Amino acid sequence: MQSMRSKKIAAAIAAVMQFIQEEVPPAAQPLAPAPCAPSFSPWGAAGRQDAMLFRTLWQRRLGRGC
Repeated sequence: MQSMRSKKIAAAIAAVMQFIQEEVPPAAQPLAPAPCAPSFSPWGAAGRQDAMLFRTLWQRRLGRGC
């Protein structure tokens, strides 16, 4: 019986050690590089500004009819 108990204890300790090793990232492996931020596009900014201006003008035109 003593050997069966010691095997269970050894298995439990091995399971806990494996769990701990999986939780802590190893320092030897480099982390993945961060994704690049999208660059500024004047063409896209001008299009967005134009769309916002059109919406503002549309709202003002609808507001006068009331």
